[in-house]
Amino acid sequence: MYLSICCCFLLWAPALTLKNLNYSVPEEQGAGTVIGNIGKDARLQPGLPPAERGGGGGGGGRSKSGSYRVLENSAPHLLDVDADSGLLYTKQRIDRESLCRHNAKCQLSLEVFANDKEICMIKVEIQDINDNAPSFPSDQIEMDISENAAPGTRFPLTSAHDPDAGENGLRTYLLTRDDHGLFALDVKSRGDGTKFPELVIQKALDREQQNHHTLVLTALDGGEPPRSATVQINVKVIDSNDNSPVFEAPSYLVELPENAPLGTVVIDLNATDADEGPNGEVIYSFSSYVPDRVRELFSIDPKTGLIRVKGNLDYEENGMLEIDVQARDMGPNPIPAHCKVTVKLIDRNDNAPSIGFVSVRQGALSEAAPPGTVIALVRVTDRDSGKNGQLQCRVLGGGGAGGGGGLGGPGGSVPFKLEENYDNFYTVVTDRPLDRETQDEYNVTIVARDGGSPPLNSTKSFAVKILDENDNPPRFTKGLYVLQVHENNIPGEYLGSVLAQDPDLGQNGTVSYSILPSHIGDVSIYTYVSVNPTNGAIYALRSFNYEQTKAFEFKVLAKDSGAPAHLESNATVRVTVLDVNDNAPVIVLPTLQNDTAELQVPRNAGLGYLVSTVRALDSDFGESGRLTYEIVDGNDDHLFEIDPSSGEIRTLHPFWEDVTPVVELVVKVTDHGKPTLSAVAKLIIRSVSGSLPEGVPRVNGEQHHWDMSLPLIVTLSTISIILLAAMITIAVKCKRENKEIRTYNCRIAEYSHPQLGGGKGKKKKINKNDIMLVQSEVEERNAMNVMNVVSSPSLATSPMYFDYQTRLPLSSPRSEVMYLKPASNNLTVPQGHAGCHTSFTGQGTNASETPATRMSIIQVGDF
Repeated sequence: MYLSICCCFLLWAPALTLKNLNYSVPEEQGAGTVIGNIGKDARLQPGLPPAERGGGGGGGGRSKSGSYRVLENSAPHLLDVDADSGLLYTKQRIDRESLCRHNAKCQLSLEVFANDKEICMIKVEIQDINDNAPSFPSDQIEMDISENAAPGTRFPLTSAHDPDAGENGLRTYLLTRDDHGLFALDVKSRGDGTKFPELVIQKALDREQQNHHTLVLTALDGGEPPRSATVQINVKVIDSNDNSPVFEAPSYLVELPENAPLGTVVIDLNATDADEGPNGEVIYSFSSYVPDRVRELFSIDPKTGLIRVKGNLDYEENGMLEIDVQARDMGPNPIPAHCKVTVKLIDRNDNAPSIGFVSVRQGALSEAAPPGTVIALVRVTDRDSGKNGQLQCRVLGGGGAGGGGGLGGPGGSVPFKLEENYDNFYTVVTDRPLDRETQDEYNVTIVARDGGSPPLNSTKSFAVKILDENDNPPRFTKGLYVLQVHENNIPGEYLGSVLAQDPDLGQNGTVSYSILPSHIGDVSIYTYVSVNPTNGAIYALRSFNYEQTKAFEFKVLAKDSGAPAHLESNATVRVTVLDVNDNAPVIVLPTLQNDTAELQVPRNAGLGYLVSTVRALDSDFGESGRLTYEIVDGNDDHLFEIDPSSGEIRTLHPFWEDVTPVVELVVKVTDHGKPTLSAVAKLIIRSVSGSLPEGVPRVNGEQHHWDMSLPLIVTLSTISIILLAAMITIAVKCKRENKEIRTYNCRIAEYSHPQLGGGKGKKKKINKNDIMLVQSEVEERNAMNVMNVVSSPSLATSPMYFDYQTRLPLSSPRSEVMYLKPASNNLTVPQGHAGCHTSFTGQGTNASETPATRMSIIQVGDF
């Protein structure tokens, strides 16, 4: 027993190689004989421990959990590989003659997957030993030879058979016990190398002298020592038949297609005999030593010599057949004639290519696998020869390889290709990057076509599933989301949603949302909005005020849960606050007390005289802040008109005072919001003789635009001084009851409310003793004192309370002034709170001089 290792040179993949090992073992070895060590002979790296190895693999071998797995075994009952040690051993006694009866070279093959990364192609040659002696079909050969047979006449003898091959096979023949030198032996070889003997007449025979000869034919093989067999030849010398049949040629060569149908004529032999009658009548037959297989495939007509096809011819079984034919006449003591017919079979493309998967990758293939990753090892064979056995292989829809070019058909649809390796082995590898999101499974089809005419095709398929990788970040459906919300919304209100999509699977495609840190001014965005991490819903965390915040932006982050690292992206969300008409107009000019102002106009002022300008402020914007002025009552005689845009009141009658010396106009200021809000004021216009008193603005028809800042400042300053004095007096009075320094709110109570039209009700004078201070808290961060003014209980029996706050920066073009009025009044009262600060300015009129019992408090913050 000896070992012969072939070089291993073919890379299957960066971690997968193909190694070729050749072994030989003599036949007749017992079970358990070790042929070789695969791991040592192929110089393989040690594999993983059994606990860390998984199963899988394809092929014809049994699945094992060790380092070595047999993928394919041509003789699983004779050979096997130990799964752990890699030892190649016999399983029973191997008889080469029964295993490879018709083949000169007896070889077994195995394919072993070693250490989950290397494939070993193993070929084991079964060496012949001289364990068989030659043998003849019978112990004796009976021959009749005419005495007139000329010297040189040949008679083929039965061949011996030796099942051994090579040097141990049949080597030669010997003829013994021929003391008179009448016969000789000539040993010839057939086309397949087998030897056969012929008996040659050396001298003329004389029946009368000796009618019987006994010869011994010995067959020797080439073994050491040689083994032999003998057969006795009994030659009977008979009386002569003058002429023997003669063939036209001693040998014939016939070419016949292997797929020739039954009954096809191979050759029509013709042998002639010069004799007449029975001595000239020729019959044909196969020689006695013609193999049985030839008799199964061909037939001969004994009368005509016509040879026909009797069985199915197969070029792959035997490409050349030899037929030995003899012809003899019907006379007494015939001398047969012999010829050889050699039938050469022509190969036909009758075998389609055979595709076998040696190994197929188990489990899914990652979409991140680089190009060139091995998917499967394939072997393609064809039993035909020549062009009929030349193969062209490719992956259906992918790149082709081998056999001089690829097949025709669609290309590019499958990201795999075939690479030809060695001895009809191909590897299926990835041809380009994979994308599971485009296609998550492929049905890989191997197509093999031979070069015959017409060509034959074979196909075989296997499935490849693509494993998802976290290669796609979440992508928002929009780069900018615009959400709208009305001001004064309820905290927690749903504003809208963002959506990011991730085509990956499982955790790789699970998206969570969060808001990136940012600030709106000095305030964190996390106090404005929140996002649901699961569905991307955005909610308001506060009530928005359009007058303070018209719009703001922030970024939402979408992040998947992939491993080892997550992917993310972000989108911008813009929240637009929509204005709501939530602020009523506030009349700031003329100065009102209890929604009432008294205006004095000189007599004979003339037509178009500017009586006053009504000015109102509205904190809303747009249509909600656009104001319209109108006179809603007291102008039945159409003595005055008001500009709806500017609020200017002018005379329409040159002598209006002759109609009525006192006119009470109710002016209404309305915004254009939905719904509309309004404010009203009563203007008492009196006619005075002479010039206007000092301090009263002088307005004529030519001076339309006068500076309102100075009288406003003077008015506010006066009110502030009066209230400051009142506060000091009250503080001294209340010091005994409460020693803590507190801040105050001001409340005003009215005990009598005359109707707007009368103006003649009884007036109550408010003394400083009627005012008391009530404790309050500081609401403004400027720590301004807020005061509540409460009317004395002696003023009325049904008090009505007001509590409003505001700030009036003098620099603001739209000073915010809130007014107070009882709920029973038919005038519209704006909603809200205005702060009542400790510093007031106003006209220096006391309660007794007020034409109505209403009082308007104008407050100024940070004056």
